[in-house]
Amino acid sequence: MLPERRTSRGGGLLAVGLVTLLGSACSSMGTAPRPVPLAPIPSPASANASLVAEYLQMLQRLAQAPAAQQAEIAAGAQRDYDSAPTPSHTLRLALILATPGHAAANATRAQGMLRELMASPEVLSAPERALAFLTLSQIDAHLTLEAENRRLQAEMARADREHLASARQRLQAELDENTRLRRELDAAHAKLDAISSIERSLNERKTTTGHSP
Repeated sequence: MLPERRTSRGGGLLAVGLVTLLGSACSSMGTAPRPVPLAPIPSPASANASLVAEYLQMLQRLAQAPAAQQAEIAAGAQRDYDSAPTPSHTLRLALILATPGHAAANATRAQGMLRELMASPEVLSAPERALAFLTLSQIDAHLTLEAENRRLQAEMARADREHLASARQRLQAELDENTRLRRELDAAHAKLDAISSIERSLNERKTTTGHSP
């Protein structure tokens, strides 16, 4: 029984020693260090809003900048796209091309680029997809109106040409008819003159015959 008691006392002494050692260590360190505050992790909503704000600010700068700066913005977006045609670079360039009022604007090219992006929407973030969809919808409507205007203008021009051609035909027909009537009138005058000449000749003969001895 004695060995078991010595073992229990040894375990108790070891536990007491560990507690004492930990206590002295805490005392030597003073107060426990304060936890370092972690940087706040942005929420998905704030990240999306920030991304949309970046695109909108870029478009605002493009719309308000002078012509030379507009050309620089468009050229920079084109260089980024040429060096790395990522979905974000593609969207950025397409948004610039879709913005009217500057020399590099090209709605047709922007439409094609946006349609390629929307064919694989998973490559874009949610706000980028929304921007691409809205911009593409506006371009489609704008180009549809332009095509309709061109069609109406072409129809009006064709109708004007047809009306002018018809008027010319009527005028030419009237001129031809006047020429024909004038010729007929001249022919009738010639016949009347011939008849009058014959009548005078007959009258002269009668007069000459009546006075002969």
